[in-house]
Amino acid sequence: MTQQTIGILGTGSYVPERHVTNGEVAARVDVPEEWIEKKTQIAGRRYAADHEATSDLAVHAATGALERAGLTADRIDYLIVSTSTPDSPQPPTAYHVQRALGADSAACLDINVVCSGFVYGLALANSLVAHRPGSHALVVAADVYSRILDFSDRRTAVLLGDGAGAAVVGAAPEGLGFLDFELGSRGDKHNLIRVEAGGSRVPTSPETIAAGGHFFRMEGRDVRDFVMENFPPVADKICARNGVALSDVQHFVPHQPNGVLLTEMVNRAGLAGAHTHRTLERYGNVGSASAALTLDEANRAGHLKEGELVLIGTFGGGMSIGAGLMRWVGAA
Repeated sequence: MTQQTIGILGTGSYVPERHVTNGEVAARVDVPEEWIEKKTQIAGRRYAADHEATSDLAVHAATGALERAGLTADRIDYLIVSTSTPDSPQPPTAYHVQRALGADSAACLDINVVCSGFVYGLALANSLVAHRPGSHALVVAADVYSRILDFSDRRTAVLLGDGAGAAVVGAAPEGLGFLDFELGSRGDKHNLIRVEAGGSRVPTSPETIAAGGHFFRMEGRDVRDFVMENFPPVADKICARNGVALSDVQHFVPHQPNGVLLTEMVNRAGLAGAHTHRTLERYGNVGSASAALTLDEANRAGHLKEGELVLIGTFGGGMSIGAGLMRWVGAA
C-alpha cells in the first residue's frame, strides 16, 4: 500500500484589536521604552479584550483556515487545540472551539507543549489523517498570555502577547506536503518556563494568589542557552534524514521568542540562507500561536510557493523542541 501524502491545505490567524505599544508596557514595567526594543526587537503586541478568551481567538483563526482550505466545519474529523492558557481547566478548550464552529463530527482534544505545540499538533494530525484516508484535521494554536503576566517582572512582561493561528491538514498531491517531524522533550529542564500554582501540586488558594504563583515565569538566560544547544542539532537531523541540506531550506518559520535570540539562533543553526519569516516585531511572543500565525501571514502574503521547502521550528516550556519539514502544498 502506498502511504498517503499529507499536508497543509489552508491556514488562518487572528490577533485581537487592542494594540499595546512599548510605551504602555514600559510605563507598567518601569523600564525605558527604548530598552524594550533594544533587548527584544519587539515594537508592539496585541492584548485580548476583556470579553475574549483563548477559544474566541482560536475560532477566528480556525474559520480563516477552513475558508482558505475550501472546507466547512462538518468536514473536520479531528480538532486539535494547542494552548497553555486554556479557557478553564475543564473542559478542554477544543470543545468550546468545536461548538462555536459547528464541527460536530470532530474528535477534539487539547495539547499543552507550550510554544512547541503547533508542530506537535501538526505531527499528531499527520498521523491521524494518514490512518484514515480522506479525513481532515484542524490544528489551532492559541494563547492569551496577557492574563498571566506579572508586570513587575520585566523579563517576561515585555515579551508576550495574545493571538491564534490555524492549519487544515489533509491529503496532498504526491511529492508535496509533510516530509518529516522531529520532536524532543527535556523534563529535567521543566523549571525554566513555568506557572507554579493552580494545579494539583499547588492548588489555588488566597496564599498562592498573593504570592503571584499564577503568573508566567521564565529563566531567560537559561532558556536562551537551551535553544542554542538543542535546536540547531534538531534542524540538522531532520534535514539530513530527508536527504536535504540546511542550505536547501527556502523558508524558515520559527517560534518568535524575541528578535535578538531569533537572529542568533538562525545563524547558529545554519539557516541564514533561508527566508526567515518574522512577526514578533508587531505581535511579540504569542506562545504556541507564534509559528502558526507567522506561517499564515507568510502564506497569505504569497511568499510560499508550491513545492518550496519549508521548515517550521519551535521550542518552549517543558522544555520542548519541535521541527516540521514539508514541501509546500500551495495552500490558499
